[in-house]
Amino acid sequence: MPNCPTMLIAAAASGQGKTTVTAALARLHARQGRRVTVFKCGPDFLDPQIHAVASGRACYNLDLGMCGEDDARIRLARAAADSDLILIEGVMGLFDGEPSAADIACLFGIPVLALIDARAMAQTFGAVAHGLATYRPGLPFAGVLANRSGSSRHTELLRDSLPAGMGWFGAVPRSDASLPERHLGLLQAAEIADLAGRLDRLADALAASASVGLPPPVHFAARAAAPVPALLAGRRVAIARDAAYGFIYPANVDTLRELGAEIRFFSPLAGDALPVCDAIWLPGGYPELHAATLAARGDLWRSLAGHVAAGRPLLAECGGMMSLFDEVVDREGERHPLAGLLPGRAVMQRRLAALGMQVAELPEGTLSGHTFHYSKSDTPLAPLCRARRPAGGDGEAIYRQGSITASYVHFYFPGNPPAVARLFAGAAA
Repeated sequence: MPNCPTMLIAAAASGQGKTTVTAALARLHARQGRRVTVFKCGPDFLDPQIHAVASGRACYNLDLGMCGEDDARIRLARAAADSDLILIEGVMGLFDGEPSAADIACLFGIPVLALIDARAMAQTFGAVAHGLATYRPGLPFAGVLANRSGSSRHTELLRDSLPAGMGWFGAVPRSDASLPERHLGLLQAAEIADLAGRLDRLADALAASASVGLPPPVHFAARAAAPVPALLAGRRVAIARDAAYGFIYPANVDTLRELGAEIRFFSPLAGDALPVCDAIWLPGGYPELHAATLAARGDLWRSLAGHVAAGRPLLAECGGMMSLFDEVVDREGERHPLAGLLPGRAVMQRRLAALGMQVAELPEGTLSGHTFHYSKSDTPLAPLCRARRPAGGDGEAIYRQGSITASYVHFYFPGNPPAVARLFAGAAA
């Protein structure tokens, strides 16, 4: 039975500094020579990129809704057998969502470190800590860490406000070394030029002000994954990957490789030609921020058109789908002509257009996923089908035109590898 020191870093809400502190912890322990594996609760793409740099290892998602309990058990057991420390960053507030980060902590017996932003409070810090610790009976609560403390006196007030016996992990002072953000969250790791230096400074600040020893070991029952048949053996899958197309679950790439596919990454922004391939995956990202560069890639769009004309599969998710429309209209109202492989346009909005879990019943099989976007599509295409929301009701439209499958849904491939194989094999299935 694998066991490994494990901690889940949670908070009362988003914006408390969970990603920063989790990444700083990962960096600190990795610098000390430990094998650190970081997981991110929820379907996030951006935080895992930061954690991968901080730890030097891939960061996978844990989500009991999108990924499933079996997937979580397998990944945690695998990590426990190959790590000296497991850190799990929660999502939103500790009890937010169904399922929540607290559900994961309770299911696996993982101690919770509650991070509380203390900028605008003193003794109320203890009340918030008490609420987080006691709201759910049976929660394996380890203690609290104060973030953005203003002074040594402020830190004393925070510590003294805690209920008797509650764990105190220290306080992190206010700092300008936070991680930069934009409308979908943090900047992508590759876009932060001084990311390594920032992480080192954050790790140093954490070590100087907080208790950063190893948490207690957690036992994870060994769980072998079901064998994945090599249904894509001999087939080459080209995947766009750069600042415009960076929303890629590492587990999705693993699944394609387990299916036997040969992966070929290419960067539309860098001017890469489309690799010789049997199928293409255009993942989500920020094409609207790079629309001028992408609009000049007529050579790439012609190659994609030839690929589709030959009947070869192309999966386009969210930003990938936006790129296939006739044009994208950015936040300033500027129009950018793009691939023209799907009729219509994508128009950026000032507010979030959609968010939440999705389940799609495709002809190839059922796939779960997630949607999170600020654009709206305006197209005459009739949907092949509509995804549904787990709680009920229609979700995103799934379009199919020729060999193109496109939607705002980011699919999670490990949930149904045979369906993924059929999707990327197309007519060859």
